[in-house]
Amino acid sequence: MSSLLLVTKCRGAISLIGRGRRGTDALPGVLQTARRSIIDLSYSTHFMDFKGSSIPSSMKKLVVNRLSPNFREAVSVQTVAVPTPGDADLLVRNRFVGINASDINYSAGRYDPSVKPPFDIGFEGIGEVVGLGLSASSRYTVGDTVAYFSGGAFAEYTVVKTKESVPVPAVKPEFLTLLVSGATAYIALKRLGDLAEGETVLVTAAAGGTGQFAVQFAKRAGCHVIGTCSTNEKAVFLKSIGCDRAINYTVEDLAKTLRKEYPRGVDVVYESVGGSVLETAVNNLAQKGRLIVIGFISGYQTASGIPPFKGATLPVKLLQRSASIRGFFLPHFTSDSREALSSMMRMFAEGKLVCEVDGGDLSPEGRFVGVESVFRAVDYMYSGKNLGKVVVDVAPPSVSSSKL
Repeated sequence: MSSLLLVTKCRGAISLIGRGRRGTDALPGVLQTARRSIIDLSYSTHFMDFKGSSIPSSMKKLVVNRLSPNFREAVSVQTVAVPTPGDADLLVRNRFVGINASDINYSAGRYDPSVKPPFDIGFEGIGEVVGLGLSASSRYTVGDTVAYFSGGAFAEYTVVKTKESVPVPAVKPEFLTLLVSGATAYIALKRLGDLAEGETVLVTAAAGGTGQFAVQFAKRAGCHVIGTCSTNEKAVFLKSIGCDRAINYTVEDLAKTLRKEYPRGVDVVYESVGGSVLETAVNNLAQKGRLIVIGFISGYQTASGIPPFKGATLPVKLLQRSASIRGFFLPHFTSDSREALSSMMRMFAEGKLVCEVDGGDLSPEGRFVGVESVFRAVDYMYSGKNLGKVVVDVAPPSVSSSKL
């Protein structure tokens, strides 16, 4: 529906038609009284009433009230009004949200010290558009299904900028795995890994949310892939997605295994654990080896957020092997995201990419359902029990009968 049509269907149309984009370019001689914005007049009727979707007046969301790496201490559930989208925004009714190791870095205030509590939390979600702004309507319509990488995802409804969203064929959690976890592996290996056929790649925490993708992308590049994990079940999973050597570090010594089976060293390491695992990876780099640091989860729950690392001899080790360590932080590579997501969605549609999802079905208290279960999901991931990407089904009970 055009903006003109929206205006002419509303009271006070004469004063609105004379307004420019910023409300300052009035037509000569037009009465300028009782000015109201087009969006304010139009939302409730035209943009937020999809087939009687019955958007409630309030919702639940998670809010960081104090800075702490202890998620349960930092975060609380609050009941607030459902927000209204701005001109270029979408209002998304969340169905699934993704759990990331960095959630507790965010709750600890480590990314942007200038942001003070209270603030919203959660990086990614997928759901249905139930409201949108006028500019946003040029790309989306109410009822579209979208995934997004944006703040405030741990909520029943989230306002998302159109530029931070991507259309998806269906509200499936598998698509959610691609936004942060898949994109991190895809872009990091492509931009920083310099993978060549026949090289050896080590992926730590390989059966986790992002590790599963690093294994598959390295294998697609024609590499020999080694993956670390903590259970035999995870080792079986890794082999099923192409891992050549799964090392269960609870029954095998990682350092000894690498020295014995890969005396020449490994060419590329996709590393997310930190501490002693990072030290082992450095010590087993091959000549001209590349080590990509995408995180160091072993230290996130500590006060500093950084695990101990013996790095005094690091310059010597790198020099002796002409090796390098490269850091990767996804927000620094947003220009690569569209191509990465498009490629991964195509691979998934063709059955060439496994997107393993862990919704907590095997956890002691069962599946993660509702915003409140985000706390359990974070604990579950940090206990190392997950196989694949941890997701939470946050569909509000009041709309459980919707087409989602």
